[in-house]
Amino acid sequence: MAFNRKTLTGSALLILAVLFVAVVLISNVLFRGARVDLTQSNLYTLSDGTRNILGKLDEPINLYLYYSDKSTEDIPQLRTYYLRVRELLEEMAARANGKIKLSVIDPLPFSEEEDAAAGYGLQAVPISAAGEKAYFGLAGTNSTNGTAVIPFFQPEKETFLEYDVAKLIHDLTVVKKPAVTFISSLPMSMGFDQATRQMREPWAVYSQLSQLFDVRETNPTQLKEIGKDVNVAVLVHPKELSDDALYALDQFVLRGGHLLVFVDPNAEQDQSGADPENPQAAMFADKSSDLAKLFKAWGVDYAKDKVVLDRAHALQISIAPNAPPVRHPGILGFTHKDLSRDDVITANLESVNMSTVGYFELAKDSPSKLVALIQSSDQSMSVPAERLKFLSDPSALLQDFKPTGQPFVLAARLEGQFKTAFPERSGAGHLAEAKEKNAVVLFADTDILSDRLWAQVQNFFGQKVLNAFANNGDLVVNAVDNLAGDSDLISIRGRATSQRPFTRVEELKREADDNFRSHEQKLQNELSETERKLTELQSAKSQDQAMVLSPEQKKELDNFLKRKVEIRKELREVRRKLDADIEALGTRLKFINILLVPLLIVIAALGFAGFGARRRGKN
Repeated sequence: MAFNRKTLTGSALLILAVLFVAVVLISNVLFRGARVDLTQSNLYTLSDGTRNILGKLDEPINLYLYYSDKSTEDIPQLRTYYLRVRELLEEMAARANGKIKLSVIDPLPFSEEEDAAAGYGLQAVPISAAGEKAYFGLAGTNSTNGTAVIPFFQPEKETFLEYDVAKLIHDLTVVKKPAVTFISSLPMSMGFDQATRQMREPWAVYSQLSQLFDVRETNPTQLKEIGKDVNVAVLVHPKELSDDALYALDQFVLRGGHLLVFVDPNAEQDQSGADPENPQAAMFADKSSDLAKLFKAWGVDYAKDKVVLDRAHALQISIAPNAPPVRHPGILGFTHKDLSRDDVITANLESVNMSTVGYFELAKDSPSKLVALIQSSDQSMSVPAERLKFLSDPSALLQDFKPTGQPFVLAARLEGQFKTAFPERSGAGHLAEAKEKNAVVLFADTDILSDRLWAQVQNFFGQKVLNAFANNGDLVVNAVDNLAGDSDLISIRGRATSQRPFTRVEELKREADDNFRSHEQKLQNELSETERKLTELQSAKSQDQAMVLSPEQKKELDNFLKRKVEIRKELREVRRKLDADIEALGTRLKFINILLVPLLIVIAALGFAGFGARRRGKN
């Protein structure tokens, strides 16, 4: 009987082992690629836009992730981020229906793999004083030998990791440059300048766009239709556009076209009314622009006669050769902390300059959404644009300056499912409302495009050399580049990072710092009071006794030194308590993660097993 029982027990274990292996094999087949993302921000879940891009791939794409494993052994930040990048790429490859082949390569020094990485244009970053370098980039190729690369994955740009990789994949599916129609009433392209009677050079930003895109210039007075092959329409300083031109823009947006708009309450490069025989004609000409009919239909307000003054972002300018520079609250400079970190257009920029800027607001009951790219500070106000036309001293703008306490939106994405501004029109192809949501990028400034605010173009032995001192050109290229992608690519926003700060620890540190500063200020106040008393006692002494401490002075000094020691002891106690609190928090977390959670799982498993045994016993 014992033999049979042992035999049955051994057979049961064998059967269970076989069943376990079978379940694992079957689950690998049935649930291949299945994942559950339990992170707070769905960090490992691809966005709908990325999944759509992967689902539309119609040709194979090869991705080569180059990572110097040995060289980065002592750089934990890069090693952690490498796992994040690799997991994202593996997830994309799994979702691409076999259209993406991912290869992970360690380019050892002086190897063929290192030569291939350099050939793709990946960046080798120095990581030691001895000259050792590391690769951490991505190269992609398609079936027509097209290539696209991310030279180096920077951990601080993790929020746009998914967007950057999705854009690389999208670019590999594009066989030609995106078409951009340029509609401008400002003299941005090469042409004949009537004022100087010479050929004018194109603006630097226009030259940059022409190198990257298939730019097609359109005269705003002749605009009646925007071709369906156009990816992006760039509208600069629209003045007195005909209804046919407005209707062309209206229908372009409703059918899913991407529009980038630059309007201005005071376009300083506007040459309206320019007449060599009458210089005053240009001075008094209207230099504002608007898109009132379309703005109204889209649910956004814009005052073409208002300029934003901002004393917090005012730039210094020279008003006379021998005069010191003065701050001009109408000419504004923004640094990276002032630009939206959540939008790919502005996220990686360091500085942007603007001049005589307007602002946007959502209209009352507007169904659209206005997402700010650039905002003024709360130390700003709006004034009539006329105040800046004949201004000789910018400091006059600060007279009676009354900030609103609220920022103004100077540039933004306007998102919504737009309706037509021409409901009275009809005919073949007419759209009364967009079938899907779209986004229009708006700037309340055209001077942002002019060379004077961001670049110096010099002639160096017949070659044009561009020296940029701000990122205005990058801003415009980013905007067009982002809009040139399809709607799925545009929909991908910055994601949360895998770095999770210890918020409780940071809170403890802030509390300790507050206590530390409070005690330090107390010590400083007592020191000042002691010095005051010593000075009073010293002034009451005769000149020949000035260098001798009186009993009162000595007592006061001894009291202060004693109190100083006590306060320093209190400061050390604050720091010690902080360390103790952090250590106690760490101990609790270790207990929960290492002991308590596994113990609860074991208890739950034993309880479940006992419950099953009782049920079997009853049966």
